Amino acid sequence: MLPALTAYVVIPLYTVLFACGSRWLDTNFSVLSSQPGREEAFVLWGLIVGIFFFWSLRRIIGGMPRRPRFCFLVPLALLLLVFAVTTPYLPERLPLKSFLHILFAFLAAVCLGGILLSVVLTLYCGDRRGYRRYLQFLLASFAVCAWLFLLAGIVSSALEIFFTISMTLLTYRLYRKLA
Repeated sequence: MLPALTAYVVIPLYTVLFACGSRWLDTNFSVLSSQPGREEAFVLWGLIVGIFFFWSLRRIIGGMPRRPRFCFLVPLALLLLVFAVTTPYLPERLPLKSFLHILFAFLAAVCLGGILLSVVLTLYCGDRRGYRRYLQFLLASFAVCAWLFLLAGIVSSALEIFFTISMTLLTYRLYRKLA
């Protein structure tokens, strides 16, 4: 019950509410997190998302008949997310820390996408029919992320919202199928 509530309600709602009141194609979570009163909200978002993915992916991988490659990306993604949400984004005052914040956030998303791709491909190779939809969903999500990046020219809030929600839903559905 709690994983379903987190995947279908808490993460999507909190993610959208965090970006509420901003222009989704012109800004991103880093800029929003640097606004007064939003620092703690960003850290809380990172904790919720990080714990959900870490917990879910550990259970998914543990329930797989064959261990996927790149399992080390699960804790690495969590560590990078922690670094991203705790490193301030203040480019005018702290340019190095701001650069590191962006690097950590980007690499956390790449690691998450990488481990999900590794998991889905491993499952797909073992049961093409049973996991075809998951692979199609993941590849379509990556394509939409690329389109959102090209549309805005930056890693925008729209891209971050879409990536977070789509990867959350995919992860939860994999968890349910393997549970």
